[in-house]
Amino acid sequence: MNSTKIFVDSDVVISSLISEKGAAYFLLNEQKSNFVISDFSKTELVKVSKRLGIKQSGLQNLIRKHLKVIKVKKEISKVKEEFEAYTTDIDDTHIVAGAVRIKAKFLLTYNIRHFQRQKISEDFGIVVLTPAQYLQYLRSLE
Repeated sequence: MNSTKIFVDSDVVISSLISEKGAAYFLLNEQKSNFVISDFSKTELVKVSKRLGIKQSGLQNLIRKHLKVIKVKKEISKVKEEFEAYTTDIDDTHIVAGAVRIKAKFLLTYNIRHFQRQKISEDFGIVVLTPAQYLQYLRSLE
C-alpha cells in the first residue's frame, strides 16, 4: 500500500457510492492508497447517505475496506475556530483539521472553491486536488 496519506472529503466518498464510472470510484475502490476520513466526516457521511437514499451497508463496506477513520481529537467548535481561515465554508473546517491531524500530503475534494488552497499548501504542505486531478498526478508518475 502507498504510504502517502490522502485525506478524502465526504463529497468524494458519496460520489464513489453514486457512480461506478467516476474518478472517485476508481480511486477509492481500485487504487491501493492510504485514504483517510475523520470521525466528523463519518458522521456526516451517514447523514448524507441516508438523505440521498444510499444503502448504509454500501457506505459501511467502503469505509471498512478502503478508508481509515481517525479521530480529530478536538471539539467541533475548536476546530471551526482554529481552521476557519482555511475555508470559505465554516462547515468544511473539519476536513482541513483531519488532513492536518494525519499530516496528509493530499486533500481530495470536489469542493475546491471551499478551501484556501494556497494557504493550506503554505502552512501545512497539503495539496488540495479533485479526484481527477489526483489521478492525473498519479499517471504522471508512471
